[in-house]
Amino acid sequence: MTAKDLKNALLQEAVQGKLVPQIASEGNAKDLLEKIKAEKAKLIKEGKLKKEKPLPEITDDEIPFDIPENWCWCRITDISTCELGKTKDAQKNKGELKDYLCSINIQEDGIDLTNLKQMKFEKDEFDRYTVKKDDLLICEGGDAGRCAIYNKDKPMHYQNALHRVRFFKDINPFFYLYLFQFYKANKLLSEASKGVTIQHLTGTALKELCFPLPPISEQKRIVAKIEQFMPLIDEYGKKEAELTTLNADIAKTLKNAILQEAVQGKLAPQIASEGNARDLIISRKNNKQIRPITEDEILFEIPNNWCWCRLGDLCEIARGGSPRPIKDYITSDPNGYNWIKIGDTEKNGKYINHTAEKIIKEGLKKTRLVHKGDFLLTNSMSFGRPYILNIDGCIHDGWLVISPEKEVFDKDFLYYVLSSSFAYYQFCDSVSGAVVKNLNSDKVRDSLFPLPPIQEQKRIVATIEKMLPLCEKIGE
Repeated sequence: MTAKDLKNALLQEAVQGKLVPQIASEGNAKDLLEKIKAEKAKLIKEGKLKKEKPLPEITDDEIPFDIPENWCWCRITDISTCELGKTKDAQKNKGELKDYLCSINIQEDGIDLTNLKQMKFEKDEFDRYTVKKDDLLICEGGDAGRCAIYNKDKPMHYQNALHRVRFFKDINPFFYLYLFQFYKANKLLSEASKGVTIQHLTGTALKELCFPLPPISEQKRIVAKIEQFMPLIDEYGKKEAELTTLNADIAKTLKNAILQEAVQGKLAPQIASEGNARDLIISRKNNKQIRPITEDEILFEIPNNWCWCRLGDLCEIARGGSPRPIKDYITSDPNGYNWIKIGDTEKNGKYINHTAEKIIKEGLKKTRLVHKGDFLLTNSMSFGRPYILNIDGCIHDGWLVISPEKEVFDKDFLYYVLSSSFAYYQFCDSVSGAVVKNLNSDKVRDSLFPLPPIQEQKRIVATIEKMLPLCEKIGE
């Protein structure tokens, strides 16, 4: 069980009234709710609180789980005032320039007052758009439902990315903080949120949700019990993270070891009938000259039927190019040319299958056309990461393209060699640039490559693809 699962299980017990026993002398939440209603009515009569349109009674269909008999269900406006902050509008906002809280200041572990922004507030807005100690702040958009208790003595203004919930009658705000965390983790908030691309927990949606209300003393006991267990769960989470990192490191080490065995000819047996890689080079269609390799350059021993070669002798290697300004060449025409960017790759992906953008034909003069089956290497920042193209397209100068001789390479074998530490460290030696590191295409052409016969390449790939999923399971 993960730390996240443990926390969720703890909060589930808490909000269902199973974490601490009920004590009859602590009273009934229905009586508490009636006292709050009386307090609200008094404040409305005194003009200190705005009267709101009454919400419908809670139906059985709305109740998400069972609660103890001395608890009751309510809506958030039954036990608090709930208001969005001020809308930022530079043309309309007047008054004094003040710091304000927005969603980036609300973190799961509390309020973060770094990077505060400012806007103008008029004096008659100060109280309305101010948060005070023990107010619950809930993100309206972005990560809708993320929340924290404002725990500062100094009041602070806030904007409309946040709901401010201020509770009545000694209601414990931390009970509802944990309740919101449980609702969020279990999708009860997302089901109420509006929006397709970016979800928003609107004021209406928030006010229509129903929440359990325990007696005040029980709220305090529940919070105390949660806070007794939370440090233990946090410590468990740290150990879990350490173990995850360790497993990932082990998985990475194993993967590197497998690929190193592969490039040294130790992953699959050699079979004499499969021929010799030297004959493979001699018989290839491309008669490009094979440059000699001295004994001092050889990095490790390889089987007798393999041979060392330079990558550039068996592949065409070139850098991409960028039409500038690129915005002048981007088109929505479906017949445009695929414009391949690093953002079109998938995490841990092997292939590039589609692009988000296309460019017009005129851009071809200032870029490089690449084809399905070509390899792309990232040549800056996270340099040396290979991808296989499943599409035709154009590349900018952040890519190197490698077009291998098909009769010499199995494409999957080439992919795994390019993914190996052996290749990476050679690429590191070829990196240039003081600030942004870039692969030097000439030095990539000169990098050494151990070449087996084609059939052995295929057998090596089959063995790699049986073993790598085991590494991935260790790293999960």
